Order: sequence, then C-alpha cells, then structure tokens
Amino acid sequence: MRRDGDALAVSGVVAAASVPALWAQAAPLRAGATRLDLHAVSAVDSAGLALLAELADAGGLTVDGSPPGLADLCGAYRLTPALGFVSA
Repeated sequence: MRRDGDALAVSGVVAAASVPALWAQAAPLRAGATRLDLHAVSAVDSAGLALLAELADAGGLTVDGSPPGLADLCGAYRLTPALGFVSA
C-alpha cells in the first residue's frame, strides 16, 4: 500500500495473510485520499474484500480498477462495484 497522488494504491495479493499489514500501512496514508487504486492487485479473497470495502466506505473513496475475482466476491457479498452494499 502506498500513496500515489490522490490515491491509495494497493498492489499484490490482498488476502487474509496480508490484511493486517495492509491495514497498518493504510492508516497513515488515508487522509486526503479520494481514490482506491486497485490496478496492481493480482488477487483478492473475502478478507481482502472486507479491507477494501472498509477503506472505500470509511474514506468515501472512488474505486479504480477491478482485480481478478473482485466482481465475483462483490456479487457473493452483495456489494456494488464501488464496494458499497446493494440497496434492498
């Protein structure tokens, strides 16, 4: 996780094993970010999805990029492509 202009840029595998480190890395980088850049993410699991959804929702970030598996996970957990919950 790094800051790239107005974006929090995430790269690599975003999965259960990496979530604690990514959360710690994100904390000091969140202020002023407007985008969550996922173009360099190679894979994501449900724990990674939870992290990304929290970052996007809490920070009001626009999601940029759709790594492999993200759309399927969003469908399974009833999330929009912007990582918000689908309205009932």
